[in-house]
Amino acid sequence: MKKKSLENKNLIDKTKTKAKKRTDERKAKFSNLSNTEIDPLYTEAPPETTLGKPGEYPYTRGIYPSMYRGRLWTMRQFAGFGTAADTNKRYRYLLREGQTGLSVAFDMPTLMGYDSDDPKSLGEVGKCGVAIDTVSDMERLFDQIPLDQVSTSMTINGPAIILFAMYLVVAERRGISFDRLRGTLQNDILKEYIAQKEWIIPPKPSLRLINDTIRFCVEEAPLFHPVSISGYHIREAGSTAIQELAFTLYDGLTYAASAVEAGLEIDAFAPRLSFFFNAHNDFFEEIAKYRAARRLWAKEMNKRFHPHNPKSLALRFHTQTAGCSLSAQQPHNNIVRVALQALSAVLGGTQSLHTNSMDEALALPAEQAVKIALRTQQIIAHESGVCDTIDPLGGSYYLETLTTRMEKEARRYFKKLDDMGGMVKAIECGFPQAEIHRAAVAYQGEIDRKERIIVGVNDFIEKKATAIPMLNIPQAVENTQIARLKKIKNNRDRKKIMETLKALTLAAKERDDLMLPVLNTVRAGATVGEISDIFRKVFGSYRERLAF
Repeated sequence: MKKKSLENKNLIDKTKTKAKKRTDERKAKFSNLSNTEIDPLYTEAPPETTLGKPGEYPYTRGIYPSMYRGRLWTMRQFAGFGTAADTNKRYRYLLREGQTGLSVAFDMPTLMGYDSDDPKSLGEVGKCGVAIDTVSDMERLFDQIPLDQVSTSMTINGPAIILFAMYLVVAERRGISFDRLRGTLQNDILKEYIAQKEWIIPPKPSLRLINDTIRFCVEEAPLFHPVSISGYHIREAGSTAIQELAFTLYDGLTYAASAVEAGLEIDAFAPRLSFFFNAHNDFFEEIAKYRAARRLWAKEMNKRFHPHNPKSLALRFHTQTAGCSLSAQQPHNNIVRVALQALSAVLGGTQSLHTNSMDEALALPAEQAVKIALRTQQIIAHESGVCDTIDPLGGSYYLETLTTRMEKEARRYFKKLDDMGGMVKAIECGFPQAEIHRAAVAYQGEIDRKERIIVGVNDFIEKKATAIPMLNIPQAVENTQIARLKKIKNNRDRKKIMETLKALTLAAKERDDLMLPVLNTVRAGATVGEISDIFRKVFGSYRERLAF
């Protein structure tokens, strides 16, 4: 063994010497996006590498024994723009083209808990997603779509309990029982305070709302994922892959601890927790991140909560290719970027995947661009051969070294967060925000200095801009939505609305479970803004502490 190790060391030393000479010629920076230095050659995996078998603890090689040999990932395209009727047409188009799950993008007023006719919503209605004010809009959004046959993901956080209630009421009106609904509610407020900055109320009452949705899903909608813990937006804010991994998993542990403290059994809800990761440019780093995430989650859940059900230890995740990596310059290059990012997600064992469209650095995606993005997934699935075997890169010296290293680095962040008293306290003192800010500044500096080449942006530049068709959201959309909302408000039973909002206020003050009162307000016709205003009134507002 010693002789073999010596031979390996000699080989590595010789390779490093030769590689340094070539590196000096290229003047390249050999480190990944977490600034981990990459050796020229890897000849063995770290001794502490724990692979195991697919479908078995610690799930490094995947959470299912057969992975894609048994079933492909769910193919989604994040979609939403204009009115509910506009987006419904896009959904039905995507389903006809072979998409296997829906993913709802809401506009900024909806994300912030404001109605379309609120002065704060001016100019934003239907622009970055679909405008949803009432359960009537939700009915139009899913018109002619069988809710008991399609898995629906909703990227909504601050007002998640409200939009989820609207989805449930639509199913109820169609005679579909809640236990037949499949999908995912993002409902991850911690990453909003860390990265995306779309919240309604402070962290502690927000956790209470999340616990109430978890409890409801456990009891009434067992096929629905009540929380999708998102690293995607943390990465989009400028974090490294290691920060994305660490902060996301620690957020998940925080939700688990909060639910247990609220009286839920860990095995009752943990199997329905899911995660949402970014697929960025560094191909091998991203694959290592997904594998490290599964292993680290399994170990930490086992250590901290001691569940009896193995499914409570298995990390399920959705992936979206990196929107922040897309360039407005030479947008056709984005097709290649997205293909490589999507391939890394598949090789990393994702359960669900969204591929960005080439035009998303310029506007919401046009129909043709969306089709190319969907076809990218279908080509990977059916033509590349990567689905024929399980974890095809498992055992790669380089990949296993990266995986183990990422797990170690994430644990260092866990230790810091534990010492600070948990994620809520860390957020309140600005720790994760400052870490991400420093990483974002460092990355941009590397691009500015051309230490990292972004094709078409800081090198291989073309003087003439490439013109492509783009989706335009006209002002008429906002006018139409506001007129429709005014009509709905004028035709409601005002007495019933006031009664349900009063009952919700009382429940919020008395610390009662809020899912049923919210459902009742939605059934009566209350709007997203009216219900959110109750939460603001009872729980107060939140102002972020700046730490940099």
